[in-house]
Amino acid sequence: MHNIRFAQDYKNNDRVRKSLSDLAQGTFGISFEDWYQKGYWKERFIPYSYLDGDRVIANVSVSIMDLIINGEVSQAVQIGTVMTHPDYRNKGLSSRLLTKVLDDYEHKCEYIYLFANESVLDFYPKFGFRPVQEQLFSLENISEYRSGPAANKNVRKLDMQNEADRALMYQRSLERLPNSQRWGTANSEGILMFYGLNVFSEEIYYLEEENIIVIYKKEEDRIDLFDIISAKEFEIQDILSHIADKDVRKIVFHYTPDYKNMYLNQQVYDGGLFVRTRSSDISSFHNIKYPITSTT
Repeated sequence: MHNIRFAQDYKNNDRVRKSLSDLAQGTFGISFEDWYQKGYWKERFIPYSYLDGDRVIANVSVSIMDLIINGEVSQAVQIGTVMTHPDYRNKGLSSRLLTKVLDDYEHKCEYIYLFANESVLDFYPKFGFRPVQEQLFSLENISEYRSGPAANKNVRKLDMQNEADRALMYQRSLERLPNSQRWGTANSEGILMFYGLNVFSEEIYYLEEENIIVIYKKEEDRIDLFDIISAKEFEIQDILSHIADKDVRKIVFHYTPDYKNMYLNQQVYDGGLFVRTRSSDISSFHNIKYPITSTT
């Protein structure tokens, strides 16, 4: 353990950054390298790591976030990619890194939060995090929004390997309005582009007449709506009229919708969300769905 050293915010150090991606690939099956090379790893994503030489052996990543809660902006930190190489586990490295993060940010922001998998649900309460059950919202009577055979008209699938399409998505993400004023995020274009490259690369569509990007997936009679990226106000009915054909019976929103005159069903969704606040009040996270394209 005497050769282990701490490092943070080293994205321009090729050897260390690539080692971080190797650890993430082995732990979660993800890589940061393409995201970095294409220029979307910005200053708001900060890894806190322990290194053995130039090899990352443990990590806790910080994402600086702006939360939109009932129309007001709150500063927050999202913690992600908490991982330790198998050869270095059970030595308290993750706990030490998490403590460093909390020491750095607990007085700078109102909320610190993360998403945990089932194997570590007992770990985070030791640091003052409390579990939150999200809600998944859905629209199950879409007859008034269905456009019939005209659906998908003037909808173009974007190719995330195409530089022009990527530039279009990134520019729209810089200009976008929050999807929800009731509960959403702002200035999270870096995370969005990670999802565009690595998670939803086959589900990104451009509504050319409206100049709006929609990330969604259709399976049988269901559409999972992940994000709508628009620089202007829009009517959700107009969006659904483009993407929901006559076969669709259900729309599931993977964010907190606040559309007027729309009755939505909701059900408990256990996504492993844990929240730590300065006031210990987590009521602001009640009855919400955290936007999936802002999750690290």
